[in-house]
Amino acid sequence: MIATVLIGALGYFVDIYDLLLFSIVRTASLRDLGVAPSESLTVGLSLLSWQMWGLLLGGLLWGVLGDKRGRVSVLFGSILLYSTANIANAFVHTLGQYEFWRFVAGVGLAGELGAAITLVSETLPAKHRGYGTAVVAGVGLFGAVLAAYVGKNYSWRTAFIIGGVLGFALLLTRVTMLESGMFGRVREEGVKRGDLAMLFLSPPRLFRLVRCVLIGLPIWFVVGILVTGAPEFARAFHVTGEVTGASAVQWTYLGLVLGDLGSGALSQWVGSRRKVVLWFLVLTTGLVVAYLAQSGGTSTQLYALCSAMGFGIGYWAVFVTIAAEQFGTNLRATVTTSVPNFVRGSVPLLTAAFIGLKGQGMSLVGSAMVVGGACLTLALASLWWMEETYGRELDYLE
Repeated sequence: MIATVLIGALGYFVDIYDLLLFSIVRTASLRDLGVAPSESLTVGLSLLSWQMWGLLLGGLLWGVLGDKRGRVSVLFGSILLYSTANIANAFVHTLGQYEFWRFVAGVGLAGELGAAITLVSETLPAKHRGYGTAVVAGVGLFGAVLAAYVGKNYSWRTAFIIGGVLGFALLLTRVTMLESGMFGRVREEGVKRGDLAMLFLSPPRLFRLVRCVLIGLPIWFVVGILVTGAPEFARAFHVTGEVTGASAVQWTYLGLVLGDLGSGALSQWVGSRRKVVLWFLVLTTGLVVAYLAQSGGTSTQLYALCSAMGFGIGYWAVFVTIAAEQFGTNLRATVTTSVPNFVRGSVPLLTAAFIGLKGQGMSLVGSAMVVGGACLTLALASLWWMEETYGRELDYLE
């Protein structure tokens, strides 16, 4: 059981490294490809959207595969695909090539977290499940810290190669991984598994799925808009001192690691997933307001707010655990893999709304306030209708 948790955590470590690397090397890579500084944010968000569309598609593909063929098969296939795409990213010379390989990387990245959380959730006893998923998410998020370090100290092309090499090295550790016993029994019984019609054509199940997705929206609003655009926001706030995307990501994810470990443990101590998500959503709301209300200040203060926001959105581990606990074994991988990727895949919609509001004459800060307010409102409303899943036994079918 411990080996499963550790291998899952290391996989998510490499996943997050690649997922956040583009935000870190965005400015340098686009400059080398001839993009004007004034277009860097718009083009960067467009490229990020390609990656997120890949995550959205991959979430469904890997999720269905996880329920039909097994959780371990996804852990092998996903890391092979995104490691290959990572290395290919190091050799792009046009925006079209960059878009293609970020999309492919997104498809590959989509399988990692969901399969790992599904496997850990089905392997650990209910009383320890929250701790296991918190370790996977908490350790995994240190990948962002490594990505920030590599992005600041090496060329962007070298940074992508390092990510690919890490992925292929980790692939070797998975040779001895064992399949979930729950899944093995369901497969032997010939139960219908990974059927999207069961999920999308059943209003109660679809409503459960939508609720799971919406409570995660604020996480990627913070990461995809406020943190990715930190250099541009710093100029709007008249912040003194240099603010870089790499440092903003690094400080945000240091906070996120602490938040994930803390929220996972707290949900075990208080015996509730819903209460902990509520507390962290309220904290995130206050911190987003503080971030957008900045005027003047220093780069150190902005980084401190990024770190605090990272802690606030650190209910990611609990959020994914809730998704795993909401559905039976025959649909669990489909849901647990697709839900976080639907959240990540919402970034193109969020950035489109953000850029569209700016295009209509609204300020950078005003646009962020509108989009962020909508995300937080939807998350809180969805949580209100969410069932408590703490301690639920998972050996059941839909």
